[in-house]
Amino acid sequence: MSVRLASSKVASVVTGRPMRSSVRSTFKSRRAPRRGEAIRMEVKRFGYFPQTFVWHGRRYEVHAVERCWTVSRRWVWDVERHCFRVRCAEGTFELYQDAKRNTWHMDRFERA
Repeated sequence: MSVRLASSKVASVVTGRPMRSSVRSTFKSRRAPRRGEAIRMEVKRFGYFPQTFVWHGRRYEVHAVERCWTVSRRWVWDVERHCFRVRCAEGTFELYQDAKRNTWHMDRFERA
């Protein structure tokens, strides 16, 4: 059992000393996304822009597409990725679609 001290450190009830950081790290609410982590795209607006997607079992509704761009190889002119910076109620996401495999991935997430 633990209690929260006024200085926002977690302390053991038995010893009163701050607990190790490895124990505190288990209380984090959500892990950071890995680059290229797969997501499930449920709905696309106009058949192209992300509208609704699922990440870690949670559904996100896109309010606005802030930016979109394409990544390609110059010497082959072969499109590799369609990238999107989207804003949701929970924060801003950078998503991309692997054009060759037709899979969707999370690149970055910034909380609102």
